[in-house]
Order: sequence, then structure tokens, then C-alpha cells
Amino acid sequence: MTDEKNRKGVVNLKEKAALLTELWSPRVVGEVDDSYVKIAKIKGEFTWHDHQEDEFFLVLDGQLDIHMQDHTVRLNAGEFYVVPKGVMHNPKASEECVVLLFEKKTTAHTGNVQEDMTRDLSEQLRPL
Repeated sequence: MTDEKNRKGVVNLKEKAALLTELWSPRVVGEVDDSYVKIAKIKGEFTWHDHQEDEFFLVLDGQLDIHMQDHTVRLNAGEFYVVPKGVMHNPKASEECVVLLFEKKTTAHTGNVQEDMTRDLSEQLRPL
């Protein structure tokens, strides 16, 4: 029998990812100090944008290409990359991919770019 008290605060990312129904719509699954832990299901190409903060991408399932102006970083499941603040980037996944994002709470989804894919913080905070 599992002691539920000892499981408080535990987040099962596979279970949370299975609840994602929208592409490119990150959902907050945790907080660390002044940062959010988010997961997102992605497929296709996003939009070129940058942030005033660093952005951490960890691929949980699938493969992700992060295009930058002078190079592309390819991530496989279990690999992460930090896009430095101010660097223009455009994530792309040929097949469905699940990523964990670690971002400061002030990080705007698409930086200063507003598109149909842009999700405000209230949308990202909706429970799964």
C-alpha cells in the first residue's frame, strides 16, 4: 500500500502528457521559485521568436529541432538544450513530440510576437 502522504507533490509527466489535447499549448505542471515547469505536445513548425529569459527544452518523447539563425539543434528523447535569452529561435517537430519547458514566470509564450498559436499565461495555467 502506497503512503499517499509520501506522494504529495509528485507529478507523473507521462500521465500529464497523455492529457494534452492541443498542440503548441504548454501547460504548467509545477513551479520552482520564480519559474514554471511546463509540458507541451508539439508537431509541425512554431514561429520565430525570442525571449528576455533563457528557455529550457527537454524532450520527453519524440524528436525536436530548434532552428536558430545560424544553426539548428536536434534533440532526441532524454536530451535538453537551453536557448539563451535574446536568441531568435523556431521549434519544429516533424512528428508529434512531448517537451518539458522550464521558464521564468515572466516568459511570454511567443516573446513579443503575437500569433494564433500564442497562449497567454491564463491558458497555460488551466489544470489538465
